[in-house]
Amino acid sequence: MNHLAHVQKDFQEYLLTPTPAPDIQQHIVNTAQASAELRLGIYADAYRLRLAEVLSGDYEALHGLLGDEQFETLNLKYIDAHPSRHFSLRYFGQHMGTFLRKTEPYAGQPMLAELAEFEWALIDAFDARDSEIVTLDDMARLAPEAWPEMRFVLHDGVQRLDCAWNVQQIWGALKENNIPAAPQRNQVSQAWLIWRRDLATYFRVLSVPEAWALDAVRSGGSFAALCEGLCEWFQESQVAATAAGFLHRWVSDSLISKLMPAED
Repeated sequence: MNHLAHVQKDFQEYLLTPTPAPDIQQHIVNTAQASAELRLGIYADAYRLRLAEVLSGDYEALHGLLGDEQFETLNLKYIDAHPSRHFSLRYFGQHMGTFLRKTEPYAGQPMLAELAEFEWALIDAFDARDSEIVTLDDMARLAPEAWPEMRFVLHDGVQRLDCAWNVQQIWGALKENNIPAAPQRNQVSQAWLIWRRDLATYFRVLSVPEAWALDAVRSGGSFAALCEGLCEWFQESQVAATAAGFLHRWVSDSLISKLMPAED
């Protein structure tokens, strides 16, 4: 490694984990106005402030719920636990949900992790790469014999969450700058679908059968397997129409990007 590359590496490591750094400090000039240590600290503080700004933008509802002081404390803990390792800050906040689940005192408030995961799913849905979308006309052109073994590829923006708490209600209130309802555990876990259509992000609650069906499609299940699984909730005479109804809505909502017929 040449000298410049070595200095750059030391400086990067110092910014990511600002600790006493004699290796990089020896390359920084002391001045009458500021020591090398102080000058390094200015860079480190500015970088951490930028990371905190990113988290504030990604987790607006979480910020609003916790308030400035508690959110700043959370940010500093997260930054220490998860230094930025990607060239793009787009992915910096991706571990927030897991961090909140495993770190005290946040682990004792599981709703916070769910709220963070809901906000991150919205980001992932919106930022997903563009791809071709299957239309209802495409579905209508399928030959009847192709249906049993047909598989369906979901758009990259399709996100699925199971929420035990009223996080969407809290998120909605905070987005409108209203006082949110108190955190409340749902009687049963709610299945949520989050997706993007054109330049807008949408979400809705799924019934248990539809949530199972969507997860089965994501796992590569065929239309026949879909029908077989739906027999748990519907009469055998109803399952084909039910599965077709789910697919009709998914296609209408731009959830499916590709049809995968059986291989010859």
